[in-house]
Amino acid sequence: MTDPVYMDIGGILRQLPHRYPFLLVDRVLECEPGKAVRALKNVTVNEPFFPGHFPGRPVMPGVIIVEALAQAAGILAFATVGAVPDDSMGLYLVGVDEARFRRPVVPGDQLILTARIERSLKGIWRFSTTAHVGEQEAASANIMVATETRAGKS
Repeated sequence: MTDPVYMDIGGILRQLPHRYPFLLVDRVLECEPGKAVRALKNVTVNEPFFPGHFPGRPVMPGVIIVEALAQAAGILAFATVGAVPDDSMGLYLVGVDEARFRRPVVPGDQLILTARIERSLKGIWRFSTTAHVGEQEAASANIMVATETRAGKS
């Protein structure tokens, strides 16, 4: 049995290719390779999308919540295969199904992002994901990502 993995921002930067302003995972609270991940996104008023979404009533866009869930899933996928993104391997979002948004996410909220592997076959991963604020579900989606191995690299 593999021990759970915890990551601070340094570990996340090694595990994901995303950078500011598009790195949306602040901490990995628990990651069980091959099973599930639980991560944290602190939502601050300084996020670059809030001035336009919406002036006077900032609400985190649903597509950004889905991207945060996909990043958490990416961390789980890379941890599961024991790899990091580099010139020889990448991971791309290829599908989002059954996305639901249940409550607005606003500055000051902490999103708890969870992703559980549903299946992996021939480089295509399917995850069941949820985002919670406290005990309330904010969003959920089934997310599919594809592994890309670049030829000529090792």
